[in-house]
Amino acid sequence: MAAKPDPKKILDDAMQLEPTERAFVAETLIESLDLDQDFAVSQEWLEGIRRRCADIDSKKTTLIDSASVINELRAKYAR
Repeated sequence: MAAKPDPKKILDDAMQLEPTERAFVAETLIESLDLDQDFAVSQEWLEGIRRRCADIDSKKTTLIDSASVINELRAKYAR
């Protein structure tokens, strides 16, 4: 019988991945939980979500951390 994988080791290994790769791992793990949805999502929303995820995965779109966005907005709207 094979040894059960060590969750701490898996997490440590995952943390060495690039942000988009970590997002893919996190998304896949969350989807694997098969939780019931608390709300209905229209087909248009699902398609938009899938398109945006694909853009991130393909690096067509880059993610910006929240601190950078907030600093940029503060600079833009400073009085």
